[in-house]
Amino acid sequence: MEIEVNSRNMKFLECFSSHTRVKMIELLSIQPMNIKSMSEALDIKSPIVTRHIHMLEDAGIVRCESIAGKRGMQKICHLQLTQAMLLFKGTPAADESNRYFVSLPVGHYSSYQIKPTCGLASESQMIGMCDDPRYFADPDHVMAKVLWFGSGFVEYRIPNYMVSNESPESLEISMEICSETPCAVNHLPSDITFTLNGEEIGTWTYPGDFGSTRGLYTPEWWHKNIQHGLIKTIRVNRQGSFIDGIQVSNVTIDQLMLSYDKEILFRISCSATAKNCGGVTLFGKGFGNYNQDIEVTLRCK
Repeated sequence: MEIEVNSRNMKFLECFSSHTRVKMIELLSIQPMNIKSMSEALDIKSPIVTRHIHMLEDAGIVRCESIAGKRGMQKICHLQLTQAMLLFKGTPAADESNRYFVSLPVGHYSSYQIKPTCGLASESQMIGMCDDPRYFADPDHVMAKVLWFGSGFVEYRIPNYMVSNESPESLEISMEICSETPCAVNHLPSDITFTLNGEEIGTWTYPGDFGSTRGLYTPEWWHKNIQHGLIKTIRVNRQGSFIDGIQVSNVTIDQLMLSYDKEILFRISCSATAKNCGGVTLFGKGFGNYNQDIEVTLRCK
């Protein structure tokens, strides 16, 4: 997640002006906790903890749910974010009128070429059979909220809503992703490559060891070891291509040849010949730790 340091994001930035709130984030990074447990750990009264939690929840840093306890309902707090990057030089507010946003479900790929292990699932059931690539062509694939494959690629056609007199300044894509390997082995890495309009913009190596705990949004019926991933944010601008703010190539927005009358092709792949061929898992709404699909923002001038 990328946060621009400006007045529009004060709700988020103010969360870190309090030692108590920072300590709460530290505690929740270890495990979910209820209000009473945090009150005892911090040695402050429960109403004060509740006020701080409301602030963290409003900023999207913490997620809370009410569950039945021994003495009525209790509020369980989970850490919603695993990382956030501050952008001190971001997009001016005046450019927001030229901002186009699309949320693309993970099952809405337009092309694929994959090898097992593989599979797809909606929020309520599996789509077809596991480890049979033919079901990636099933019409119900558009209902998928999670998909995985051992090697190969899935490609998406991103709608482009810029108008003829605009020129693109930056393209940002955010998704929850991990390797396929947690289904069998948690500690194996995976080299995942991202391509836009035929231009390979960079490769990210998923480190492993993130799929052993249950995803915050993963449905109860789901019992596979693939539980959640990490949020990855790709940004291409006039300076180059970046993954989570780290430059991965010199491919610029101009090299993508974006045109108002053409969609944007976005490919996610893991080569069978990669040094770390651990596959790919994509999580959409209703799965993983982040309740989002593939989110795309195109900024123009």
